[in-house]
Amino acid sequence: MLLNKLLKVMEDKRVRFESAYYDEDDPNVPKYIKKLFAEGAPADFILIGATTRDPSEINPAIRSRCAEIFFEPLIPSDIEQIVTNAAAQLGAELEDGVAKLISEFTIEGRKAVNILADTYGLSVFKSGSKDHVRITCDHVRRVAQISRLVPYVTEKASDTPVVGKVFGLGVAGYLGSAIEIEAVAFPARAPGKGYYRFNDTAGSMAKDSMFNAAAVVRRMTGKELSDYDVNINFVGGGNIDGPSAGCAITTALISAITGKPVRQDMALTGEISIQGQVKPVGGVFEKAYGARQAGMKGIIIPKENAHDIPERHLGLNIHYAVTIDDVLKLMLVEQEGT
Repeated sequence: MLLNKLLKVMEDKRVRFESAYYDEDDPNVPKYIKKLFAEGAPADFILIGATTRDPSEINPAIRSRCAEIFFEPLIPSDIEQIVTNAAAQLGAELEDGVAKLISEFTIEGRKAVNILADTYGLSVFKSGSKDHVRITCDHVRRVAQISRLVPYVTEKASDTPVVGKVFGLGVAGYLGSAIEIEAVAFPARAPGKGYYRFNDTAGSMAKDSMFNAAAVVRRMTGKELSDYDVNINFVGGGNIDGPSAGCAITTALISAITGKPVRQDMALTGEISIQGQVKPVGGVFEKAYGARQAGMKGIIIPKENAHDIPERHLGLNIHYAVTIDDVLKLMLVEQEGT
C-alpha cells in the first residue's frame, strides 16, 4: 500500500493530504493548511533509498523508474579492518588473530563491532580495570560460546584432490555460497539394473540436471550409468531452484566412475546440456563472493557469462568453459600411471 502511494507521488510529482480531523469549512483552519489539502504540495524530487530486501519484492512499477545500484558484501578483510578501527577507538589492544577470529562469525560490520564490544566488556570484567584493556582470542571464543555464535562460513577449500567430490556455487538473495556435492558409484549387481539416489530436498531442477549429466557421462566415458548404483549428495541439504549445478554434478559423476580425483581449490557453476555444452547461469557475481569466502583459488563459469564479472575479481582465477571438456581439463587430476 505504501509503495503504491509512493508511486502515485512520483507520477503526479505532488503529495496529496488526507485526514479525518480536517474540516475545510472550519474557519479556524489557516489558509495555507486549506491550500495544502486542496492542491497538495509539490514533490518533484529524486528519491534515494536503501534496502536489504530482494529486488523481486519491490513494486515492479517503482523498480522500472529506478537506477539500481548493488553493493558488494563485505569480505573478511573488510571486517578485520572494521574491528581494528573500533578497537582503536575503544583504546583496547588486540591479541594477534582477534580481528580474524571475529570476521569468521559475521559479514556485517555492525555485528562485528557488537561482538568486539561484548568481548571488551568481558575483558574489563575479568581484569577488573578499564586501563590497558587487552582482548584475546579466548575472550572472543567465550563470547561466541555465550552468544551461541557459529562461524558464518567455514573454509572449505583444500589442496588435496578427492574422488567424487566437487564444489558447486549457489546464490540466495544477494549472497553466494560454495556447495559441496559428492557422488559415489558402485557396479550394479546386474548390468543395467543400477539405481540413482538423490537428495529429496535438492529440488526438481537439480534432479533434471542429473539426467542431463547421465547422457554426458555416457558420451565422455562410454559407460552407462544404469550399470552403476549411484548416490548423489548435496552436503547440508537445501533446495537448488535452478539448473546451475549441472556442470558440478557431471564432474562429480565422471570422477566417481573413472576414479579420477577432483580439485578441491576450485568451484564451478554452469548448466549442462545433453550435448555437453556449458550454458550461462545467473548470479555469477554473487557466486564469486561465495567462492572467495570458502577459500577457493579460482572458479569456472560459462563463457557466455564472461562479461558478468571482471577478471581477477576478489583475487580469484576465473576460467571460462564452453563445453564439459573444458571443465574436466581444469577439474580432474590425472594420476601417475593413468
